[in-house]
Amino acid sequence: MLDTSGYAAFLRGRAHAVDAIRAAPAILVPVIVLGELRAGFEIGTHKERNQAELAAFLHSRRVAVVPVTEATTLRYATIYAFLRGIGRPIPTNDLWIAAAAMEHSVALLTADHHFHAVPHILLEFIPADS
Repeated sequence: MLDTSGYAAFLRGRAHAVDAIRAAPAILVPVIVLGELRAGFEIGTHKERNQAELAAFLHSRRVAVVPVTEATTLRYATIYAFLRGIGRPIPTNDLWIAAAAMEHSVALLTADHHFHAVPHILLEFIPADS
């Protein structure tokens, strides 16, 4: 599963992200990630290019966009309560992304450290030097 930071690292050619995406038999993209990416495109300086690159990426047979489901909401609530209980909140969109990764039992490709606080998700962490 791809986090927004994972997609950005892939586009920037960071080796760890490129290798992980090339090796994956399937790439799940949470609809929340699409929202974050498209919001960034709207305020960025290369809107058309970014939209075209994303459209090409999403067109791959290996890529599937995953919606928020009722099962996602249950995992969201569990993660939220746990992180709040230990005093380690993370951004709301990242709660949704973590819940999607948990729901689908797949590793989340990310460069964001705060996902380490989320229990019961698999992380494929992109180190800063890759």
